[in-house]
Amino acid sequence: MPHKTLFMPLAFDARQKLDLPITSNSERLPDYLLQEERVVGAMLDSKKLTPLSPGSFRYVVTSFKVFQLQVNPIVSIGVISQPGKLTMCVTDSQLEGLGFIDDFDLTLEAILEATPRGLEGEAILGVTVSQPPLLRLIPPKILESTGHSILNGILLGIKARVGKQLVDDFNNWCNESKD
Repeated sequence: MPHKTLFMPLAFDARQKLDLPITSNSERLPDYLLQEERVVGAMLDSKKLTPLSPGSFRYVVTSFKVFQLQVNPIVSIGVISQPGKLTMCVTDSQLEGLGFIDDFDLTLEAILEATPRGLEGEAILGVTVSQPPLLRLIPPKILESTGHSILNGILLGIKARVGKQLVDDFNNWCNESKD
């Protein structure tokens, strides 16, 4: 008797906006955003970031638990910088910790822009994945609402880090490059 393995994929996303006033040296923000490795390292956890080539990084996302399962996403991030604007997106993603899941897809679109008032940005983080066998007894709506909460938490964590680390790093960069 054949068993059915057709399950609807789970899909969830989260969005955060960033408005970071910078009063000192704000005219230097466009040049700062051209320092890709430095800016990405200040936005994310630089200890989990590996530069692969110019404009390309590997990032081990902070692991988290979903209903007693440890989840460890690893992503490749593409970065495009131009004066006054830095854009990041996930170009590849893998999931460790949930057994054999071959249809995991993590998406990220993040934009950081220099404005006369400081930095503004927006990030959209999304995940599409089949329901892991260990979680098949949990209704998809509960899994999706949990997924939304987790992604929102990840973005809020990044937003808090960006609010502190990016401003500190920008100030350090301004001091280092005063010549």
